[in-house]
Amino acid sequence: MIVCWLALRFAGVAAAGPAPDTIPDPPAAPHQVVVPPGGFRPSWDLDGTYLWLGPVGAASHVDARWDSTFGGQLALVAIRERAAIGLVGASAGASRWTARGGGRIWLDGVVGTELWGHMIGASLGPLVELADLAHPRIGGSIGVWGFAGIAPFARVGEVSELGMFAEVGVYLALPVLRR
Repeated sequence: MIVCWLALRFAGVAAAGPAPDTIPDPPAAPHQVVVPPGGFRPSWDLDGTYLWLGPVGAASHVDARWDSTFGGQLALVAIRERAAIGLVGASAGASRWTARGGGRIWLDGVVGTELWGHMIGASLGPLVELADLAHPRIGGSIGVWGFAGIAPFARVGEVSELGMFAEVGVYLALPVLRR
C-alpha cells in the first residue's frame, strides 16, 4: 500500500486544473397566485328554491273517531326571508290510516311569513280519501303550520260522504335540493 502511494505521488499523475466559474440558474420569476372568488352563498342566506322530502304523522278526528296516519310529503317552495310573503310553494303527500284502513293523498298550496323569528303559514288544497273497501272520496282542507326545525301543523276539512275532519300532526322537512 505504501508502494502504491509513492508510485502515484511521484509518477506525475494529472491533477485537476482551476475550477471554472459556475453560473447559477437565474432566480425564478415571481409567480402570482390568483384565487377566483368563491361561488358559495353565505350560510346565513336562506333565500332560494327548495325541494323538501320527509315523513309526516298526524292524529285525525274523522267519521266520529280518532285515528292516526303516517306517510310522506314532498314540498317545492321558494323562500325570500326579507319579503312580506317569505314562502310560496306547493306540497303533495300521502299517508295511510293505522286502524281504519285506506289512506289519504293531497296537494296543497302553501304560503308563509316570518313572525317572531320563525316561519309560519297556511295551506289550502284538495285531497282524496282512499278506503280499502269503498270508492275514493273527494275533499279539501285548510291548515296552519309553523317551522322550527320540524313543521307542526293543524288542518280542518271536509270529505264527501264522511263529513268534517280535524287533524294535528308534524312534518319533518328534509332538504333534498337547494337552488
